[in-house]
Amino acid sequence: MIRPSQPTDAEAIASIYNRGIEERQATFQTRHHDPGELELKNEQRGGQLLVAEVDGEVAGWAGWVGYDDPADYYSGVAECAVYVASEARSKGVGRELLDGLAAEAARVGIHKLLAKIFTTNEASIALFRSCGFCEVGTHLRHGRLDGEWKDVLLMERPLTET
Repeated sequence: MIRPSQPTDAEAIASIYNRGIEERQATFQTRHHDPGELELKNEQRGGQLLVAEVDGEVAGWAGWVGYDDPADYYSGVAECAVYVASEARSKGVGRELLDGLAAEAARVGIHKLLAKIFTTNEASIALFRSCGFCEVGTHLRHGRLDGEWKDVLLMERPLTET
């Protein structure tokens, strides 16, 4: 079941994200996040978080935030991310989350979602492709993780015709 996150999901959301930090495949972040921290950041940037619930447990989450700053010229563009608990991967959870996120984003007036994915994260690239995202280009040496430069693939999915 895909649904909006609730305060009671904060611990699970942080745990899944912190696992992503440890794996070093999906974020430049290296500091673990406390429960509620991601939700607060998301809210401050005008975003939304959804969770996937499987057998009463949070199995993953997806969110979007406003792109860059809240300037009018970026209105309707959002950057998104998806994180799935390791035990729930390759079971369709990521796809359900990303499709649900796109539907909710379109419902509230977002016309395009962007994603920035490490070029080495083949599973995420395949997931986003399967959900209608196309490759726009590569940010070379976009940031450092553990002292090593990482390239980031920029992908986008239009949500409206115009």
